[in-house]
Amino acid sequence: MNDEYYMCEAIAQAQEASDRGEVPVGAVIVNSKGKIISRAGNSPISLMDPSAHAEILAIRKASTILKNYRLVDCSLYVTLEPCTMCAGVISAARLKRVVYGATDIKSGAVESGVRFFETKSCNHKPLIKSGVLEDNAANILKEFFQIRRK
Repeated sequence: MNDEYYMCEAIAQAQEASDRGEVPVGAVIVNSKGKIISRAGNSPISLMDPSAHAEILAIRKASTILKNYRLVDCSLYVTLEPCTMCAGVISAARLKRVVYGATDIKSGAVESGVRFFETKSCNHKPLIKSGVLEDNAANILKEFFQIRRK
């Protein structure tokens, strides 16, 4: 399996979030053997929790399943460039790799905005790959917000 396969799984989580009325961002965490450990979609509205971003929920689930808050041999696939909050949690979890689809010029913190992983206060920088199925990931967001604006 490859990055596109796992990003498709994250996109499916984003679609489920959209179907629930949440901003469509999805994430999956994969271990070093290629097994998906956890899946999550954005849920701040339904959980009434501003920290319930897809990345954080997926990290929490994976940590519980693996019984370890450090996910050193795991990769995170997420449909949208992580924000500053999520980048901080990614660093704390010591994820090996982050793969994301669409760039978030406004709130992204990996290659946009504050570039969290390049700051002195960042203790761990994962390997980064961006733009995987970028059009698919961006389109689900565009469609969601077009419908909301009507």
